[in-house]
Amino acid sequence: MKQWIVTLMLSASAASAGQSSPSAASMPSFSPVTWERLLHASDEPHNWLMYSGTLDSQRFSRLTTVSKDNVSKLELKWAYQIPEIDRAETVPLVVDGVMFITESPSNVVAVDARTGGLYWRYDHELPDDLRICCGRNNRGVAILGDTLFMSTLDAHLVAIDARTGSVRWDIEVADYTKGYSKTAAPLVVKDLVVTGIAGGEYGIRGFLDAYHADSGERVWRLHTIPGPEHPDNKTWAGDSWRTGGAPTWITGAYDPDLNLIYWGTGNPGPDWNGEVRLGDNLYSDSALAVNADSGELQWYFQFTPWDVHDWDAIQVPILTDMNLSGQSRKVMMWANRNGFYYTLDRVTGEFLVGTPFALQTWAQGLDEKGRPIREPGKLPTTDGNVVSPSVGGATNWWSAAYSPETELFYVNAFDGEQEFFIREQEYREGEQFTGGGAQNVEPNDKYKSAVRALDPRDGALRWEFPIQPRSTSGLLATAGGLVFGGSVDGYFYALDAATGEELWHIALGSRVHAAPLTYAVDGEQYVTIAAGNVVFTFGLD
Repeated sequence: MKQWIVTLMLSASAASAGQSSPSAASMPSFSPVTWERLLHASDEPHNWLMYSGTLDSQRFSRLTTVSKDNVSKLELKWAYQIPEIDRAETVPLVVDGVMFITESPSNVVAVDARTGGLYWRYDHELPDDLRICCGRNNRGVAILGDTLFMSTLDAHLVAIDARTGSVRWDIEVADYTKGYSKTAAPLVVKDLVVTGIAGGEYGIRGFLDAYHADSGERVWRLHTIPGPEHPDNKTWAGDSWRTGGAPTWITGAYDPDLNLIYWGTGNPGPDWNGEVRLGDNLYSDSALAVNADSGELQWYFQFTPWDVHDWDAIQVPILTDMNLSGQSRKVMMWANRNGFYYTLDRVTGEFLVGTPFALQTWAQGLDEKGRPIREPGKLPTTDGNVVSPSVGGATNWWSAAYSPETELFYVNAFDGEQEFFIREQEYREGEQFTGGGAQNVEPNDKYKSAVRALDPRDGALRWEFPIQPRSTSGLLATAGGLVFGGSVDGYFYALDAATGEELWHIALGSRVHAAPLTYAVDGEQYVTIAAGNVVFTFGLD
């Protein structure tokens, strides 16, 4: 097996090195990505025009060339080696034969989507004194017209000419020395670039921003912790709201008919010591529905009030319309880090469905409004208290997927536990502010981990595909009847979307910590995944 993996890696390098290197001058003249194209991205499945593929974030592709009947014939076509040795979390964009790949820590390149040959690269210079919690990562870019938009670890938003790699504007979103950072792909809505912020472990005050795509001028900012002038500020004891976290560190979704942006918020701070921030801590650990034009909050749904286990609600919201209890509903689907799956009405925020999708021991269940009924004796203590899910959650930021053909919701789930501790900690600006911690009781491979297919009408499990050790890969569903995903030990695989049967796999030799995508050039369908610091692309032989 080890020899086979080495052979694959050498072949991957050869596949990339064997191509002539294009230049910006030879880049194909792709059509500008207008707002109209983004609105109807599902109508051009040969492209992948945004982080989640479409504005509803279903991560579903209509391409059918690669199907259940022939997926076993996938073979490596090319591989792009990221120079920085780090775990790649990128989900590239593909526009008319050009692929845009973000690299660790805050760089982007344009390559030929057929060969992996480089057109241009942009390296964002970073300061030496960055304060980041969870890796030097970048998950992707957004595009409008012929401009790319990238977040950076020093909390900047940069506009880059997609044809040349030159900078059009560069703005500071927040002060990185105070613990603010940015890792997620922005979301384009009309002529706005909507972007969140990271830094929940540093006592920041979270927000969601919108910037004008042409100028970089900020149009609105929604603070995810209300100030003293708002009645919901009373859900934070004293002045704890000032350092309460609630970051917005993953990408959201958008409903053009309702003109609502949907975004998840992260943990309150300090993470584990809730005694210094008594109250529900709105709007941490919540789904937010935001008016796209004004930035005003239309509704919220809080998954975990007064979170003391660091269960961020930063999963990507997935939107669809479905018949529920005999009524047509516009819904949002959400498998939460706290161990519960939810279906919400995305017009009003009404709770419709809620049920555990993974092992959880902290709640007796959900009440009629979806609020958790806490199990006594499950709070962190100075001596430690074992609770499920673990701090990493029943799932986390890695993307789920939904197939409108099977009407199933797919998520990487984990039945783990950890021992949670509490400690007193004084806030110091720019330093981590967590108030405790968590540690493993058993190795992760002792706990059940699986891709699970859920029915969003009732949250029921339809099938599961066991995968060990715990996977941190996003998922992709296709009209070819497939679900693609990856594993920590470096496997890339395809499952039957209806049954969960494994149909194909290949060893890549490095951890998959990103989500796959699929696209087509000249009628040939490709499937791409980042593993380790290599972007691999497969096609039919």
